[in-house]
Amino acid sequence: PQDLQDIISYDWPSVRDEIQGNLYEDLEPIPVDHTDLGELVQSRPSGPVTTRLRWDVLDDEGFERLMFQLLEETDGYENVSWLMKTKAPDRGRDIQAQRVIRDPLAGTQRFRVIVQCKHWLAKSVGRSDLIDLVETVKLWEPPKVDTVVVATSGRFSQDAVAWAEHRAHERVVPTPQLWGDSHLETLLARRPHLIASSGLR
Repeated sequence: PQDLQDIISYDWPSVRDEIQGNLYEDLEPIPVDHTDLGELVQSRPSGPVTTRLRWDVLDDEGFERLMFQLLEETDGYENVSWLMKTKAPDRGRDIQAQRVIRDPLAGTQRFRVIVQCKHWLAKSVGRSDLIDLVETVKLWEPPKVDTVVVATSGRFSQDAVAWAEHRAHERVVPTPQLWGDSHLETLLARRPHLIASSGLR
């Protein structure tokens, strides 16, 4: 009994998170307590449901238009505008907006945000892509660009994520923010009308 108690109290807690974390792959279904889906439906669960979207139905302009609509109808963003035509030599900027932060004590602050849309299905956005983007965005100042958002229907390389996280940690301006496919799918799950109007599902 003492050995069992030691395992429960000391050994299991030290390895539990790692074991549970490796039980399932990212795309593997996770067991739930409900055995009857009817009971689950009757409970009327709320909240967005994230699913894989059909990004391939969009062309470059359609993807940019979706990002424009997402920004335009999201609280905290103002003065959303197009910058140049799709595929133009735009020096890394497609959409600009002002991010508005309202603090009841400090007042309202506005930050200039440029969103670069990359409708890339076959390759990841790499570190060199981010570096080039951040450097070329400076050509469009003033006014100062506070944040560069890279929105992609694909993914980012590990080097790109590490570089962006380091730059954000150091608070170097302009700060990059990475919106990959899974992040966009989470955002759009809360806005099903955008998914429907774009034919993504």
